[in-house]
Amino acid sequence: MGNVEVAWEDVISVINMVRTHLIIIAIAFIAMIAVMIIVRKKEKLIKRMIRFQSFFAFLLITVVTLNVAAAETLYNTLNVVLSDKGTLDQGHIDNSKKVIEDVTNEGVVMTKNDNSFLPIAPQKINVFGWSSTNPVYGGTGSGTVDATTAVGILKGLENAGFETNSELSDMYTEYRQDRPVISINDGQDWTLPEVPVADYSDKIINDAKDFSDVAMIVLSRTGGEGTDLPIDMGPIMDGSTMDIGTKYTKGTYTNNSKDYDDFEDGQSYLELSKTEQDLVDLVCSNFDDVIVVYNGANAMELGWTNDYEQIKSVLLCAGAGATGFNALGNIISGEVNPSGKTTDTWLKDINKAPYINNIGHFAYTNTDKVSDAAKKAWERADGIVSFVDYVEGIYVGYRFYETAADEGLINYDDTVMYPFGYGLSYTTFDETMGELRASDDGISVDVTVTNTGDTAGKDVVELYYDPPYYNGGIEKSSVNLLAFDKTDLLEPGESETVTLTFSDEDMASYDTYGAGHYVLEHGDYDISLRTDSHNVVDSKTYNVAEDIVYDENNKHNGDVEVADNKFDFVEGDITYLSRKDGFANYDTATAAPTNFELDGTIYGNGTYDPTDYDNDDDKMPTTGADNGLELFDLRGASYDDDRWEDLLDEMTVDEMVDLIAFGGHQNIAVRSIDKIRILDTDGPAGVNSSTLGIFGTGFCSEIILAQTWNTELAVAFSEAMGQEFADYHVTGWYAPSMNIHRSAFGGRDFEYYSEDSKLSAEMAKAEVEGIVNAGMYPFIKHFVLNEQEINRNAFLTTWSNEQAMREIYFKPFEDTIKAYPDGKIAVMSSYNFLGTEWAGSCTQLLNDVLRGEWGYKGMVISDYFGNYGYMDADRAVRGGTDMMLGTAGNDAIMTDLSATSVIAMRKAVKNILYTTVNSSAYENYVPGETPGWLKMIYAADAILAVLLIAAEAALIIRYRKKRNNDQIIVTDGE
Repeated sequence: MGNVEVAWEDVISVINMVRTHLIIIAIAFIAMIAVMIIVRKKEKLIKRMIRFQSFFAFLLITVVTLNVAAAETLYNTLNVVLSDKGTLDQGHIDNSKKVIEDVTNEGVVMTKNDNSFLPIAPQKINVFGWSSTNPVYGGTGSGTVDATTAVGILKGLENAGFETNSELSDMYTEYRQDRPVISINDGQDWTLPEVPVADYSDKIINDAKDFSDVAMIVLSRTGGEGTDLPIDMGPIMDGSTMDIGTKYTKGTYTNNSKDYDDFEDGQSYLELSKTEQDLVDLVCSNFDDVIVVYNGANAMELGWTNDYEQIKSVLLCAGAGATGFNALGNIISGEVNPSGKTTDTWLKDINKAPYINNIGHFAYTNTDKVSDAAKKAWERADGIVSFVDYVEGIYVGYRFYETAADEGLINYDDTVMYPFGYGLSYTTFDETMGELRASDDGISVDVTVTNTGDTAGKDVVELYYDPPYYNGGIEKSSVNLLAFDKTDLLEPGESETVTLTFSDEDMASYDTYGAGHYVLEHGDYDISLRTDSHNVVDSKTYNVAEDIVYDENNKHNGDVEVADNKFDFVEGDITYLSRKDGFANYDTATAAPTNFELDGTIYGNGTYDPTDYDNDDDKMPTTGADNGLELFDLRGASYDDDRWEDLLDEMTVDEMVDLIAFGGHQNIAVRSIDKIRILDTDGPAGVNSSTLGIFGTGFCSEIILAQTWNTELAVAFSEAMGQEFADYHVTGWYAPSMNIHRSAFGGRDFEYYSEDSKLSAEMAKAEVEGIVNAGMYPFIKHFVLNEQEINRNAFLTTWSNEQAMREIYFKPFEDTIKAYPDGKIAVMSSYNFLGTEWAGSCTQLLNDVLRGEWGYKGMVISDYFGNYGYMDADRAVRGGTDMMLGTAGNDAIMTDLSATSVIAMRKAVKNILYTTVNSSAYENYVPGETPGWLKMIYAADAILAVLLIAAEAALIIRYRKKRNNDQIIVTDGE
């Protein structure tokens, strides 16, 4: 999600309402005083009192009426301003901090430990690298963590009993105290403020040697919402403006006359800068025992760590949140045995990745042919129509490298630094694979794990399959993650047997160009137990006697409707990577784009006319009826319950429009059906909403969570987060994010799990389970093909083939939806286009697949509704998005109120209502209960009425007393 605008017009309305109210009260009291003066000086007091009583009654009615009217017309805004936001429970905060540390304990990956150098007893240790004083805690934008309250790397080491060299840390702090400023959407300063080696005096180095024989080097890379990591740092360091759709600021800072951080032309952000290389050389030339800590979510080139015999150990630790850096101290000291595994393939040369030529900024050149209205519409989208080609097809991450090695295209050892699923431990394990057992419930295999070392530890059990491949047939990777589990903590000599279960349907491939369905082809399927995607422990054979086609008579993996070809329009005129003849088309398929002309029409708001899609036979539905129902009456009712239609009949068109339009960080109240207002908000790192003014504990990055390979921890992780959201009365959570690490340069890789669809799916389901247990509904996002941040707000046309879409990019969403099809969860659509159709209005995606094939019943929200030139609410609602993530609404948000449009709105509103009424927001709901703030307004009116009446009564008493005195005087005079 992007930045959210404040609804200033509503704030102004509240201010004006209060001002009007105060003015009326002031006039009332001035009038009262004036009348009292008149009463004292004039005769005929009875007639004047009658007029005065009438005037007071009029004022009272006016004030109360205006007050109530303001409360009615600004009901939702006043809900925002006046409702109790809640406070965090200290017990929940403490639990969150513990869970974050637990997750990071298991999510840190040790990739090198020569001669079992680690663990070491707590002692003095030199920590080099500017990032040691300014680590990355999460990601920018949606993953922001409050660094001022978080445990840093140095503090984490100190908490484990280590003493760090303050002379070094003081030097880094004096050099620069904070990270370069991040500007979401407008780009990011990619400066790495590393201290030049020339600034390390002989005294500093000699003091460091005297302080300790052990050195640690900390290097970090950041990423975030709104921009991807640069492939070429040269122009950025020169201060050039790069033509990549996202504007970068100058990349050289000056601090105390020191210029720092330099890259050569052609170097990416994921390589060492010259300054960093100099630092590594300096440390390794002065210390024999060096630990390298990489603090980043994006897979950096780390081949250089094998070039120095002094580098004994390497630890991977991405954004660790509020307390996660305690894990570094825990692991280095041996208090915790590392058990994390990589969730991506790490390369020795990132420029050899098959996607490398097809990420970044590519703009069409023939968009001058479209109408002026469309051009005007996309001014909010940087004035460009861009594209990204998923040329690698299904061969994402390890699926490519393992298959390419098997086919002889690459030398694996020369290419891959760390395989997918790789990680070291302080102990050793023996894994024994049993026989495959087939039953009606699926196929299962027992794996017995024994700790054969002398230290307690946990092991990850990984099961893969290699399907039969027929040259030129359905594309298949030779290695595919099939199932996994993690053991409990095993003491030395202790064993545990885990049972891994899967279905033969899990091994089916989508046959785009043949059957147009999933197909399990005949032949032998090699089921292998591996320590990672590359190294085999044992294997068994599973034979399929004949082809199985999953068609209308045999649906695939619990589909409600058959999965068949629906996305021909997304394929485009692109050559996709094929395994045929040993990847014979590799050079052609993975080359940079040469065609920059858009073939076809892409619609902006200026070219989309909803009346062109109206159906003249549609009849306007009933609106504004009085059927005696309120939303709470439908809690627990079936989605197909007939009463839904009666309830929807009660809503007005304006109410439907507002419910759809004002979906940013809230789900508004609807008076006609007594629907309460519900709070929704970001984000993946915990409660962090400037819009609602609520903030909580900063959680570690999702990639750290995924590196645990522990679904039980993932449940606990989101449960802890959900407790804090619940403290603030928030019910909807814009997370988890389950897009794929297609590229190591993805800006939001920190909040996505993995390059693998199976691992992502299992971690996503676990996080969703935890957040649902906490009483919330998550908005799983970003549906779908939202793997690039560059040009994300522009007309970013994404091209892929249907097999890759279904096997790789859909799978985390599909598995999660099938686990929760009944409205317990929500979905967030994405900014990008599928082909030339905005994902947020793609009926094939949102209606045909999501709701049709997968049977989903619930609501879909757009990504931030920033009017980016293609976000038309009418188009979105007809295409399957139910609510717009906007806080200010839009005057033209629903321009067509035809019968066709209103029918579509009713369906959208039903999806919203079905999700919300069955959420925890209604668990303690009392029908007919008036909100506390509204009670206060009514009480204020009552008090005002009493005061005015009391003032009038006092005046009448004074009048009678004066009249009696006047009568006495007259009598005495006679």
